[in-house]
Amino acid sequence: MRLATLRRGGTTIPVRVEREYAVRITGVVDIGELLRDPGWRARASVSTGPEIPLHSVADEEWAPPVAPSKIVCVGLNYRAHIREMGRTPPEFPTLFAKFPEAVIGPYDPLRLPPAAPDMVDWEAEVAVVVGPQSTIAGLTLINDVTARDFQNRTTQWLQGKTFEKTAPLGPVIVTPDEFSTAAVVRCRIGSELVQEGGIDDLVFDPAALVGYISQIVTLKPGDVIATGTPSGVGHARTPPRYLRAGDTLVTESDGIGAMRNLIVAA
Repeated sequence: MRLATLRRGGTTIPVRVEREYAVRITGVVDIGELLRDPGWRARASVSTGPEIPLHSVADEEWAPPVAPSKIVCVGLNYRAHIREMGRTPPEFPTLFAKFPEAVIGPYDPLRLPPAAPDMVDWEAEVAVVVGPQSTIAGLTLINDVTARDFQNRTTQWLQGKTFEKTAPLGPVIVTPDEFSTAAVVRCRIGSELVQEGGIDDLVFDPAALVGYISQIVTLKPGDVIATGTPSGVGHARTPPRYLRAGDTLVTESDGIGAMRNLIVAA
């Protein structure tokens, strides 16, 4: 099953995405409310609300599928990325956070941060969407866009990771039964492939991450865990490469689809 949130008529609506239609999920105001129901899967699968032809949905009408209360990110979790950054595999997950204000939709423009426009890097990632009682409701995409200069000002990464409106999320949430453990996540700048890695390269898989993080903080339905990025980030290149106005940042994965975000000047 595939879930999404659409912007329609000045508000947002939760939908189940079928091959040609988005079906309105009735009785809830958003996907977060749906996921708080222990019977959310049955509720979403049988909903027979109004059908919206997908061909009629403009890119800007796709909203982030959830509005998380927290976004927990995992660094250094792909073995190939660990090697390119000159690190050793961690004994425990490397955790940091984004604030909810960082999130934008899967096709929204991404404005370079005015305070840090020069060293903005890409990090394509598969993200876990949390369900009731710290279960995995599904998987989606996030790009952990990072201002490397701010990130490297201190040993704590947060300030480079959470500039407002810099984290595309979406386009859909795919339930685990429809997502392959052999899926590949990719990042492109325009048509140029810059990242590609299988999630089987993860040091800590989604279930392990949920279990570990749940020891620290209560995960709520709709919360997001960004599972880490594969090799190919711009900062690790020689010479380093960063996003520039006019680039199109494409984040994609087998089974989920693709996000496309136009980079605009600060």
